[in-house]
Amino acid sequence: MNEDAVPDLIRRQWRLPERPARLGRRPTLDVETVVTAAVELADAAGLEAATLPRISEKLGVTAMSLYRHIGSKEDLLQLMVDAASDVPSTSPPPGGWRPGVRHWALELWELYRRRPWIAYVPLHRAPSGPNQILWLERGLEPLAATRLTWEQRIRAVNLLSGFVRQSNLLGQDLHEGRPAGQAQAQAEHEYGLALTQLITADRFPNVAEMLTADVFAESDEPTHVTERKEFTDGLELVLDGLQTRIQDAETSADDDADAPEADADAGGDARMS
Repeated sequence: MNEDAVPDLIRRQWRLPERPARLGRRPTLDVETVVTAAVELADAAGLEAATLPRISEKLGVTAMSLYRHIGSKEDLLQLMVDAASDVPSTSPPPGGWRPGVRHWALELWELYRRRPWIAYVPLHRAPSGPNQILWLERGLEPLAATRLTWEQRIRAVNLLSGFVRQSNLLGQDLHEGRPAGQAQAQAEHEYGLALTQLITADRFPNVAEMLTADVFAESDEPTHVTERKEFTDGLELVLDGLQTRIQDAETSADDDADAPEADADAGGDARMS
């Protein structure tokens, strides 16, 4: 392997040997120690808690000494995400691509639920760490038996992972905007009641019809149930669209397979005439 072709961030993500320092004593820190401390801080108090001063305090070193092992604060965030991305299941359910993709998306959603800070890390580059690549592998696996092109498969995985991430971000933002102790279903019911006083059918016909359909009915459903239901309902809509694309790919492949035979028949008929 040509290690010179591997950028420093990816070297650190894959825990390749650190380049030896030309001068000075052997370092007492390494990438694993720094990243583990940062993840522990983020798990305990959110992403904003994983600052270089607090990491250095936790490890009993100076903040400047961390840079040799993490490169930059942005690189540290990428290292943290990969380290915190617990390895996905190796046994997706049987039954074709759809149960497998659904299982993968739900596992990713649960990862974000356990570690909500991950969703707030900016996406400045494609996933490159070993755990992230394993998540990519598991997402592509159920699609291997379909006739989607590789471009279509990776776009499907990107769409699904983006939907999972955005669903978690939305849930966290809504939670922060509600009064303490108020469930999402209760907040939605109060929202519907308020809009009913203002919305008229002549100005907002579709919204008015939605409100009369009692979409925001009173409920004592706990927030975690509401959030999971909303996520799974939205996921099925995404999977419906993916199913249509897979069916189109199969039809196109079947048509291409039949085309040479049809041409040969046409050529035979022409010769006979």
